[in-house]
Amino acid sequence: MYMMGIDLGTTNRKVGLFDENGRELAIASRPTVAIETSEGHSVYDPEAMWQDVVDMIKEVTAKSGAKRVQTIGIASMAESGLLVNKETGRIQSPLLPWFETSSAPQAEMIKRSDTPLALFQRTGLHLSFKHGLPKLLWLYDRDQEMFRDAKWLSVSGFIAYRLSGVMACDPTLATRTFAYDMRRDEWDTAWIQEFGLPADVFPDVVPSGAPLGTVKTELAASLGLEASTTVAIAGHDHVAASLAVGAVEPGEVFASMGTAETLVGMMKPRALGQAEFETGLSYGYHVIPGYQFWMGGNAASGGAVEWIRKQLGDDALSYDEIAELLMETEDAPSEVLFFPYLSGSGAPYPNSRTRASFIGLSYAHGKADLIRAVCEGTAYQLTMIKESAEHVSGHPIHVIRAVGGGTRLKPWLQMKANAANVTLIVPPVDEATLQGAAYTALLGAGHLKDLGELKQLVEGRGVEQLAPDVKLHAQYKQVYEQQYVAMAAELRRLSQ
Repeated sequence: MYMMGIDLGTTNRKVGLFDENGRELAIASRPTVAIETSEGHSVYDPEAMWQDVVDMIKEVTAKSGAKRVQTIGIASMAESGLLVNKETGRIQSPLLPWFETSSAPQAEMIKRSDTPLALFQRTGLHLSFKHGLPKLLWLYDRDQEMFRDAKWLSVSGFIAYRLSGVMACDPTLATRTFAYDMRRDEWDTAWIQEFGLPADVFPDVVPSGAPLGTVKTELAASLGLEASTTVAIAGHDHVAASLAVGAVEPGEVFASMGTAETLVGMMKPRALGQAEFETGLSYGYHVIPGYQFWMGGNAASGGAVEWIRKQLGDDALSYDEIAELLMETEDAPSEVLFFPYLSGSGAPYPNSRTRASFIGLSYAHGKADLIRAVCEGTAYQLTMIKESAEHVSGHPIHVIRAVGGGTRLKPWLQMKANAANVTLIVPPVDEATLQGAAYTALLGAGHLKDLGELKQLVEGRGVEQLAPDVKLHAQYKQVYEQQYVAMAAELRRLSQ
């Protein structure tokens, strides 16, 4: 049995093929290229995206020699989308990336329609130009004819439609549109109509990973697939990726440790209120049925390490050199505190105006101290997000399952384990979104009996574990509670 994952990301588009044990058989990749229009807007070319996917599927099926791919799961960046005619499939709008800011005025208009708390309780989100509803309103203001007989499809929904002929959306992506009512678990059609949009502009919502249908007969043979291969939307890339590392129960968190650090956790569904709002986290439906996810992160985690290693020499320090410098410092909390707000602070206190800072420097401190402070600062910020998530979810967090470039720096991982008092587990997964998308489809099609079997697949390939040091955690906790929290609050106050 073989399973395929498709990852439609901001940097690259990828297709991967895996065997029944999750072993990688073949991967193909293409860069995701944004085009600037004559008006200065960023768009994607949907036909080029589709052709890339076609070519990559052919490439991996040819490379692997796999004859029977049972499932295809498609994950993508969360808020990007386009309008497609529901009868003919004709593309009727630009494909807008999540980062296109043209919809900022429409986001401000939506913001004025209700209180921030009420909007959050509807959607689980803190409103941004990124979301689907502001993007749709921007398109509507430009040309209402785009909406005639049209459906708004996410990027993964568009590719799923091209493969299967079925238009749909999964819950993880529905809850990133700002038009899905989490209180009632359905599209908020009355509210959508209040903004002048067609009530049926969004497609039906189907469970994450549930088969939409099979690959179109006329496509299957040319792609190296069978007509029985099922197609599924695996949803939000970060949420799908959590399956690849085995973060499939409350109390275990997925962490993508790249330039930004994104954390995804699980909790039982509940009405969202003031407590959830104040965390600065976003909420939505998980790819695992019966759960919501919470999501938050630090926009400059690995980015802070990248920044400091470029500042300390004419040539950027290598990761091996950073590790050696860290080994020169005392294995204890530094006297120097760093606040990793190089691009503003994220959860649990989001503020784009907050700026990074070193506190406690003297002539006695050198390169190694600066690097250690940067690493510890991101570890303290991780602790702050963890505590906030524990408070609202009701689940103590003991394990963080991590992937990404940041996992290469083992002394940094150990600092995070010590500061946050968690066991950090690093599975041998290079393409978490690809593999998570494949697992989501496998689970949705009923080929896995339960989440325990999924976890066995992940851990059967071996994992690396870093447990917290009890003594060092006590020292980090003291610095965090007595110094870091108060000083971070002061930095936020100064930025108001």
